[in-house]
Amino acid sequence: MIKVEGLRRSIRNGARTVEILKGLDFTIPQGQFAAIMGASGSGKSTLLGLLAGLDTPSAGEVSLNGTAISYLPEDKLAQVRGRTIGFVFQSYQLIPTLTALENVLLPHELNADAKESGLERARELLKNVGLEDRMDHYPVQLSGGEQQRVALARAFVLRPPIVMADEPTGNLDSANGAHVLELLLQMNRREGTTLVLVTHDPALAGYANRRIVLRDGLIVADEMNPAPAVLAGYAGSAKE
Repeated sequence: MIKVEGLRRSIRNGARTVEILKGLDFTIPQGQFAAIMGASGSGKSTLLGLLAGLDTPSAGEVSLNGTAISYLPEDKLAQVRGRTIGFVFQSYQLIPTLTALENVLLPHELNADAKESGLERARELLKNVGLEDRMDHYPVQLSGGEQQRVALARAFVLRPPIVMADEPTGNLDSANGAHVLELLLQMNRREGTTLVLVTHDPALAGYANRRIVLRDGLIVADEMNPAPAVLAGYAGSAKE
């Protein structure tokens, strides 16, 4: 589902070239839950941006579902992203002038190839994350946990084969973080997606089938997790 070959990313800092990623090679098969780990500055967020086609590598290639994306024109790249990837950001990235329902519907509205009823799908997903009575609320009227649940619903609305999550619980307290993680894993199992999660938290990575660890732009560990942790279940209700 995801193939990375010779991936490099460097930037110019005055007269000096700083190498952020130093030639990465790996594949992530369909349906796998892979956690990309590393300390701040290890290159993990840069890698996720390249995997999602949000940045261009200095060398190498990323392929998603058999399509090489790294050097596509922006219009074609946007089409591939729209069909292939759902994204969950640490800071939610909701549009403040749209309601929860309208935020979830946005990818559908922007995708001319969408065939099913976007409204029905969006309502179903918001109900699944416990926000059936908050659909007409704007982001400012929602708590952080509720906003991230809207972002989860939005990520899955087009049934993408790949979902990428960048520290999805990083802005939440422990209870809301556990709830969002549980919902993410439940939705991922239900939809059968490939999940790539960036985190610095070993406990969070413990739920993944595979852990890829970066240090100074290199992969220093790539290991399968034979016994992924299982959430005991969220102790609170679906509504805050």
